[in-house]
Amino acid sequence: MLMYDLIVIGAGWAGFSAAEYASKHGFKTALIERDALGGTCLNYGCIPTKTLLNTTKLLSQFKKSAKFGISVGAVSVDLQQLNLRVTEVISHLKSGIESLVKVNKIDLITGSARIKTPTKIEVNGQVLKTKYILIATGSRPMELPGIKFDGNKIISSTEALGLTMLPESLLIIGGGVIGCEFAEVFLTLGSKVEIVELTENLLPGIDKEVAKKIEVALKKKGAKISLKTDASTLDFNSYEKVLLCVGRVPQSDCWDGALDIQKERSKIMVNEFLQTNIPTIYAAGDCIGGYLLAHAASYEGRLAVKNMLANNKEKVSYKAIPAGIFTNPEIATVGLREEEARKKYPEIIIKKFDFRALGMSYVIDEMDGFIKIIADKDENLLGASIIGPKATELIHVLTVALNNGLQLRHIRDTIFAHPTISEIIAETLLH
Repeated sequence: MLMYDLIVIGAGWAGFSAAEYASKHGFKTALIERDALGGTCLNYGCIPTKTLLNTTKLLSQFKKSAKFGISVGAVSVDLQQLNLRVTEVISHLKSGIESLVKVNKIDLITGSARIKTPTKIEVNGQVLKTKYILIATGSRPMELPGIKFDGNKIISSTEALGLTMLPESLLIIGGGVIGCEFAEVFLTLGSKVEIVELTENLLPGIDKEVAKKIEVALKKKGAKISLKTDASTLDFNSYEKVLLCVGRVPQSDCWDGALDIQKERSKIMVNEFLQTNIPTIYAAGDCIGGYLLAHAASYEGRLAVKNMLANNKEKVSYKAIPAGIFTNPEIATVGLREEEARKKYPEIIIKKFDFRALGMSYVIDEMDGFIKIIADKDENLLGASIIGPKATELIHVLTVALNNGLQLRHIRDTIFAHPTISEIIAETLLH
């Protein structure tokens, strides 16, 4: 019987990061994956969608090239070539992960794992023994009562990424991150797009001013947006395709019924150290709910292993987890929203600055958007929201500041180069 220090189930961002960290710290490690190395993010999520969004951003820029003194003919997208580009990017990054698995001497096993006991796992008919187990089995697209995926008419984000023909009309059910990003893609490529959202705003959980701004931007591109609308009241025959993207469900089906790992619905329950109710079994990533973000999953995976190694365990902290939405304009957030800060603190400071007042925004012709920075009355940074050019990069300045407990004066007194997009952070605090 093979013996390991750690067996990780699931080779997505949480699982791979955990396995790499464990191996570098002396653990004999196995990594089990039943689908594709890299998990949802690499194969069906973050990377392919951002590859598409990069192309649509370039297409939008080409269409206004005359404004920059560049004359070009008619511009169009070759969908077949774009799909090849997506495959090429995934393949390249997957090769990098495969190399790291080999370099770190991680045993990669393809198959479906079943946890038999707190220290034994069965895979491909073989039983493996281990000191610790990390469950990192990710999540899957959520269905709705009466609205189920059929892979043809009603599709998930996975099928949307594999379309070889551009749909003439597309209904997007769910105005969250996935819905807004796919709306951006298909609007720019030329589809008629309608978004239906059950709540009163797009992007539930995002600053309301930001959500309203992206709603206006999508409408300018031709999107029809119906808020506070139940999708079941619509006639799906009016649309060529229906993209259902109302969230994701944790996957937690990798142990025998006799093993009583605590769950809440499908979410695996963990303590502040990412440990389940069984001391030798930890869990990280989408399968524990919370932040369904690849970088959060990666952090959780490494922290879980760190707590296996350490006598003094470290508590998980989500104080400074940035999030990016790659619409055009981009959106990024970290820390508390204005609404959350007002509920938590009797007095707050709000600093806001518009990209239209920034020189570099005019140079690149991207003036739409603003930055909002939130602090308590003593100028301790609480959070930030940005909608505008390079928002997903800018947010990391404020993430570092928040993570290190900086006050507004520490950022305000820092010299930012001019003319740059990043100087909007300093301008926000100076005015």
